[in-house]
Amino acid sequence: MLRACGSGLGARGAREGRTFPGDRAEVDAHTAELADQRDNDGRRLVVRSGHHQRREVTTAAGTIKVKAPRVNDKRVDEATGERKRFSSAILPPWCRKSP
Repeated sequence: MLRACGSGLGARGAREGRTFPGDRAEVDAHTAELADQRDNDGRRLVVRSGHHQRREVTTAAGTIKVKAPRVNDKRVDEATGERKRFSSAILPPWCRKSP
């Protein structure tokens, strides 16, 4: 799975709980795409906000520890009134929540 996601991370780096470069690139692209959206005070509505807690994810290569980047998205869906959320295509939510 490590090679399938294009991370280039070796098994040792993944076991140590490093972030996948693909995840970081995906978050950076998402925040850059929405960089022009600002609130009334001129602050960006979508920013990086550290990392989620390390999780153990079981893959074909074995169990690895993963730190997923966190995104603070303050945009609001006008139709529902709920905040919009970033969802990673590389590390889906069900993967992040593995016990």
